[in-house]
Amino acid sequence: MERLVGIMARLRDPERGCAWDLEQRFETIAPYTIEEAYEVDDAIRRGDREALCDELGDLLLQVVYHARMAEEEGAFDLSDVARAISDKLVRRHPHVFGDAEPGSVSWEAIKEAERGEAASAVDDVPLGLPALLRAQKLQRRAERAGLLPADVAGDAAAAGIEDDAALAERLFALADAARRAGLDAEQALRERNASFERDVRAREPRSS
Repeated sequence: MERLVGIMARLRDPERGCAWDLEQRFETIAPYTIEEAYEVDDAIRRGDREALCDELGDLLLQVVYHARMAEEEGAFDLSDVARAISDKLVRRHPHVFGDAEPGSVSWEAIKEAERGEAASAVDDVPLGLPALLRAQKLQRRAERAGLLPADVAGDAAAAGIEDDAALAERLFALADAARRAGLDAEQALRERNASFERDVRAREPRSS
């Protein structure tokens, strides 16, 4: 790990570093971070442990890269990243590192407590998530808060869907219909997510 951190520092060295690496910013590296996470997933699905080791290294590089750029700004460094996730793991496992009984506190309850008095139930759902995954996360948040609009109950969409295969066929057919109509299915769902967020926020009680 120390060697990797040293290599990244050298790559970002203003005088002796790599011109391409020096040009990068959080925004330009973020797409690579997402891509590497998908490649880790691909290696796992293929059951290829050698590839998984390689892809995890690529993903680790992304963490080190972002941490290095943050260190250059004076924001935080890799040690801070490791400390933050260590603290979070301990905090979210009171039944292991504390006195709580197993099953007495749910993971979701702990996360909700950490968010504290959030401005909205749908805060902190990353915009960078694939639209379908983000839609489900937004819906779960809204449902837990009792704010899932009646027109998103899903009864009509779920008609005839009894298993994963049926769901896959419906989604695949919708993607094909969008393609034939010259529509961008991903962007369309992103826009629907945005309108759903606005609807949920409008339904939330305003604090005095």
